Amino acid sequence: MTATANTLPPSTDEFLGHPKGLFVCFFTEMWERFSFYGMKALLLLYILKYHLFGDDAGYDLLGAYGGLVYAVPVIGGLLADRYLGMRKAVVLGGVLLVLGHIGMAYEGEAARTVNGVVVRDTGALQVFYLSLALIIMGVGFLKPNISTIVGRLYPENDPRRDSGFTLFYAGINVGALFASLICAFLGETYGWKYGFGAAGIGMVAGLVMFLWGQKYLHGHAEPNDPARLAERVAGLSREWWIYLGSFGGVLIVWQLIQRTWTVHGAMHIIAVALLGWFVWFLAARCNRVERQQ
Repeated sequence: MTATANTLPPSTDEFLGHPKGLFVCFFTEMWERFSFYGMKALLLLYILKYHLFGDDAGYDLLGAYGGLVYAVPVIGGLLADRYLGMRKAVVLGGVLLVLGHIGMAYEGEAARTVNGVVVRDTGALQVFYLSLALIIMGVGFLKPNISTIVGRLYPENDPRRDSGFTLFYAGINVGALFASLICAFLGETYGWKYGFGAAGIGMVAGLVMFLWGQKYLHGHAEPNDPARLAERVAGLSREWWIYLGSFGGVLIVWQLIQRTWTVHGAMHIIAVALLGWFVWFLAARCNRVERQQ
């Protein structure tokens, strides 16, 4: 750990006994969770009522979305830790989330039943799937890294760290609370685009907050090896390859989210693989006492 990471920030950069960067992360994550849970509160109803999906298809899509949105942060966290740095990863995630929420506000034509057959606006459906993919990738880069930034704002063994995380998670709860009230009400009362639009406005507020307040992070969220990040590979820096790769990932997820059976199958394969690894680890890497524990 560098000397900078072990140095207390100047007292002028504290507020209520904590680094100002904590409150930047607090409001960024509060608005991000507002947008995430606001959209999620409407998602199933929107699928069933507006696009006239059946219950099974609607729940399959919701499950695939939930699985991907919690799986992709593994990749986002890994890329940020090894190459990109947490600050740039959060900005990238915020941009992807804003684009996704903007797309969610586009409704197109409502599905209708003609002679017993459901007719849907295929263009609007593709915008919907693409928006979900952008949100999934955005969460993947933002969610795991902003909480890491909070931990890095404090020197090692700083007794304020626990209370800092308590404040940070309070922001998550506040965002989730008001999302369910505001976005769900607007979507059900005035139209889906207003509920999704409110979630999008929340994410814009979170991104603007982070861009404005990143100066209070004092370099704690920068890349571990800037020279390696700037190194050119096939004519482009690694940083730009990561940005291009993130949009390539959006295209892959865009297709996966339309084929929910592939996501569910992959989750089962991953679960079996993790179970197999755990059994191997217990047998090959642990002694008798550790296995009993």
